[in-house]
Amino acid sequence: MVKKRTHKRQKIDKDTDVQALGSSSTTAALLDETAKDDEERRLESMLFGTKYVPGREKNAENLLVVSDEDDEEEGGNELQNMMDSDLFVVDDFTGAGPTIPEVDIDVPEAPSESDEEGENSDEESGSSSSSINSEEGVHPIASASTSIFGSSRNRKAPAWQDPDDVNIEVSISTNKRLRKLRDAPSDDILGGKEYERRLRRQFEKINGTPEWAAKARKKVKETSGKILARKDKRRRDELSSEEEEGESEGDDEKEGDEYESILASTGGILGRPKSKTLAKGILNIERLRDANISARSEGAIKALQFHPSSHIPILLTASEDRRLRLFNIDGHTNPHLQTLHIPSLPITTAIFHPSGTSILLTGPRPFYYTYDLQTGTSQKSPRGLWGTTFANGNAVGGGMQDGSMEICAFDPSGEVLAVAGRRGYVHLVDWKNGGGSGQVVGSVKMNSAVKSVWWSRGHGRTELMTLGEDAEIYIWDVAERRCVKRWKDDGGYGSQLLSGDRNGQYVGIGSRHGLVNMYGSDASSPNTERPKLLKTINNLTTSITSMRFNHDSQLLAVASNSKKDQMRMIHLPSLTAFSNWPTSGTPLGHVTSIDFSTGSEYVAIGNSRGRCLLYNLHDFSQS
Repeated sequence: MVKKRTHKRQKIDKDTDVQALGSSSTTAALLDETAKDDEERRLESMLFGTKYVPGREKNAENLLVVSDEDDEEEGGNELQNMMDSDLFVVDDFTGAGPTIPEVDIDVPEAPSESDEEGENSDEESGSSSSSINSEEGVHPIASASTSIFGSSRNRKAPAWQDPDDVNIEVSISTNKRLRKLRDAPSDDILGGKEYERRLRRQFEKINGTPEWAAKARKKVKETSGKILARKDKRRRDELSSEEEEGESEGDDEKEGDEYESILASTGGILGRPKSKTLAKGILNIERLRDANISARSEGAIKALQFHPSSHIPILLTASEDRRLRLFNIDGHTNPHLQTLHIPSLPITTAIFHPSGTSILLTGPRPFYYTYDLQTGTSQKSPRGLWGTTFANGNAVGGGMQDGSMEICAFDPSGEVLAVAGRRGYVHLVDWKNGGGSGQVVGSVKMNSAVKSVWWSRGHGRTELMTLGEDAEIYIWDVAERRCVKRWKDDGGYGSQLLSGDRNGQYVGIGSRHGLVNMYGSDASSPNTERPKLLKTINNLTTSITSMRFNHDSQLLAVASNSKKDQMRMIHLPSLTAFSNWPTSGTPLGHVTSIDFSTGSEYVAIGNSRGRCLLYNLHDFSQS
């Protein structure tokens, strides 16, 4: 027999306010999202087809996240849905306030008003640092972290700070790449400042502290120590006069200004290093982004050269597409500055004027172009070097007019331009008085066709050296238009390229057999009959087409465009090639031109594919 359960009627107190379903107050309670938990929202989504929005994502800005460990210890999640305004009270922080734990975060610090305030005791500076001017908008953590980095007067406030960084929230648990930033498995949401600090910590953990940063910190520490030592000495010296104190304060301000300029400048902290002696065998070199990566050439690069001034980091490239391009070389982005298109001239030679104000452009034509860097305008020579005019690019009224100006070179002063002509003639052009449209003022003649010209700077005077097809080298007195010395290259066959260093210590002659004969300073001296051969460099097997010395005569780059990857870097004091570079994996291609920067920080290499490779020589770079 089954007993039937009786359902007792629930009693309602008379005082209880019973509201009808559908009333306004009941409807407001149902629509109150803050009173619902995630389970209730999930059920509503399933029943009514609404979008499920977790309470934490919707009110992420106003919710206090309590970890699971706190829940276990405190016994629940009763604080999860509470507003920040119900948990904390923020005052104007005018008093001493509660103690804030120190956090390792880079923050801006307010500069001190005067050095007299910095001379107060540690207790006074600690109490004063806790007071914050609300008008300046400084966060309390900024003052709390002052003790980590030292007093505010030893740090310069950043020039600009993004105010949105404070509001950024990043989840490091959902992103697999960011999980390495966690300090504990429960770490998830990080603020902008903390996220920046952990990224910086991870970077230093992997790469370590750079050498330049360590040197800079050491120098800053020494400077700060000197300032503090002088101030301590001034406090102890009570008998010193006001004049002596003023001089000491002036020294402190001078050192302080130097410290401020170190942090404000983007240049080298230790300045340009003194020239160091390179060791043979190993070359400290690093590849950078291509110099012309922002505007690559469509044909082979025929010529490239760095600006002669060390303060102007500009590189020019001239290519088969008849375009001259200028780049600002910074080693990172190498932005493209300008492109000059000359349809009537196939550019094979592009050189800066020694003054750095203009560029000379020549090719297999009887005329030339000049490009003024100051005005940004180009000008074609109105007449030929011999007074002839042009019709459709051809000389009219010829005479001894030559059809090419490819082989040419400025003297170190930029007043005379030497141009190789036909039948052994070398024409001397007055560039000082011509204003970019010089005329021939004289000529010298060799016994064979001219293969190369170069201006020697040794022995306290400038001499013109020319190389003939018969491997004979002529040294000319330009003022008197006469040959003062003539000698034959060792081997006497196939010589085609002549070059030397800026200091007149070396003269190199390259041949079409891949040999480079190196001579000393006596090669350009008119007082010796035949110079002594120092060494024959035979690291290449094809015709030498490019040869360039660096600024302090310690490096020589030789290359050939006849075969792929034919380039070597020579250590001049030992006349040996570096063994570690280039390697079989160095993407040189067919090298067409080479040049070192003014201080040899960079070496640029042009090839037949229109690329200009850029490498950094660390031995010459600023520390």
